[in-house]
Amino acid sequence: KPELTMLGRTYALGYEDDLERALLDRPREKVCNPAMPWAIWYPLRRAGSFEQLSAQEQRTILMEHGGIGMAYGRAGYGTDIRLMCHGLDKNDNDFVVGLVGPDLYPLSSIVQRMRKTKQTSLHL
Repeated sequence: KPELTMLGRTYALGYEDDLERALLDRPREKVCNPAMPWAIWYPLRRAGSFEQLSAQEQRTILMEHGGIGMAYGRAGYGTDIRLMCHGLDKNDNDFVVGLVGPDLYPLSSIVQRMRKTKQTSLHL
């Protein structure tokens, strides 16, 4: 179905030592890893309210959200592939996020837990 098509591009945050690895190799390794056959892909579009917050407020909110993802990753439940898609799709989403892992249920659990964060509950 065309309405389910999602498109995005990898991106750098500015602290990566090896851009080729960060932008090309790591995302490809994650999505092609046979030990992580399950995936959930979903689009994200931030509300304008997030952009109106100060840089510090944004950072605090993103750290809460990211901390959950890192905890699941450290436990071996999954990893993420984040694609930026500003202006690339008909819905004008900001990101497409992929979660890949060895089992499906922890990936769904990550999404459920993140829905309770300020980022998701107030600004998406």
